[in-house]
Amino acid sequence: MKMPKEIEAHCPFCKKHTTHTVERVRRGQARSMTRIARQKARANGTGNQGKFSKVPGGDKPTKRVNLRYRCSLCKKAHNRKGIRLGKFELVEG
Repeated sequence: MKMPKEIEAHCPFCKKHTTHTVERVRRGQARSMTRIARQKARANGTGNQGKFSKVPGGDKPTKRVNLRYRCSLCKKAHNRKGIRLGKFELVEG
């Protein structure tokens, strides 16, 4: 899907429609030792690994793309719920 880099949208901070720049939200860095990572580390050695022995399911064919809209007036940004897309491209105009 092609989407313009700038759109007119409602700003929840200004409480009016203004020009917003659209940007894709990137994933943050993974935490180093989460609870599940520590649990996996304990389940080492021989024998059945319990719930970590299961065959993982495949990924979905399309991923959700989360978008961030930044107001040109107040410079504050807000997110909207992600939409499921195969391809995503920001275009001028």
